[in-house]
Amino acid sequence: MPVLNRIASYAEEMKGWRRHLHQHPELAFECHETAAFIVARLREMGVDEIHEGIAKTGIVAIINGQVDGPTIGLRADMDALPIEELTGAEHASTVKGKMHACGHDGHVTMLLGAAKYLAETRRFSGRVALIFQPAEEDGGGGQVMVQEGIMDRFGIGQVYGIHNAPNVAFGHFRTTPGALMASVDTAYVHITGKGGHGATPHECVDPVVALVGMVSAMQTIIPRNVHALDEAVISVTQIHTGTASNIIPEEAMFCATIRCFKPDVRALLKKRFHEIVEGHAAAYGVTARVDYDWGYPPTINHEAEAEFAAEVAREVVGPEAVDAHAGREMGSEDFSYMLEARPGAYLFMGIGPGAGLHHPAYDFNDEAAPVGASFFAALVERAQPLA
Repeated sequence: MPVLNRIASYAEEMKGWRRHLHQHPELAFECHETAAFIVARLREMGVDEIHEGIAKTGIVAIINGQVDGPTIGLRADMDALPIEELTGAEHASTVKGKMHACGHDGHVTMLLGAAKYLAETRRFSGRVALIFQPAEEDGGGGQVMVQEGIMDRFGIGQVYGIHNAPNVAFGHFRTTPGALMASVDTAYVHITGKGGHGATPHECVDPVVALVGMVSAMQTIIPRNVHALDEAVISVTQIHTGTASNIIPEEAMFCATIRCFKPDVRALLKKRFHEIVEGHAAAYGVTARVDYDWGYPPTINHEAEAEFAAEVAREVVGPEAVDAHAGREMGSEDFSYMLEARPGAYLFMGIGPGAGLHHPAYDFNDEAAPVGASFFAALVERAQPLA
């Protein structure tokens, strides 16, 4: 793989960083040890500024180039997931019930590798803002960092990020202009009827049959209300009710994840979801409450920046390994908030075969870290050249 030679020489050191992070996962905004480890490495590298405590445990570090110029932002998320690890690796998580099952340990390592190279060479103009973000998986740390003013405070003019992609060919990059990932909303529906004995349903108001009717009707929204060329997903992911085989319960609940790419489709899905719940509640004689969590917006790449990022990726891994017009997908990302605030692009980078993201047997491929670090470094040098 044609990574930058200087970064290739960091490979063993980067592996050590990544495996340390993997052994010490932290969730959401509580990335205290992770942040401390990152800060210690940045100080060793001699970056010019380190700003801590953004979005509680987030960090923005600044590396100055040789001459004045704009500031480019590079982002890595650093939180883990509440999953019990099953890799059996020597570097497996030491924290019960928590693991880096999405490769954020690898994302941090790639950005640290780029930081070390950029701090040594400084073959660029302006500044680089290294953004280490907590709470991507849960909590919207990207939104919080934007709300706390990092774009204006550090003068960031454009921003880029990478996500690893297991089971995509090693070192291959995929992105697209426009919508790359979907918005994500979550609905919790709480239904109340009248419980009683299962032998006397006529004396009860059964929330279970109301729930079943609602869940079935939800599956009509996309094929009958959404234009056939507008992608959307509604998946009911939880149903909870009942305590015994002979009791009609008083209450039932279900929740659903709701995803799409367009604001008007997003509004339509919410409207129809509420209408179906309200209509079925009236039909079955129950009461129902919908808690609708308006989540991450779609991740929308800016066209010029997406093409530029693809050009840089071609220089690093070769033109045959870059798909600049890949299909979009229904996953979501809170990097979307950064792309709402500034021009930029998000890319996927293949790490080869292995367990998928959010799987208890997932592990980041350490050989991929120098590739991602080389991309970040080349991106800076191409975006903000000295001459």
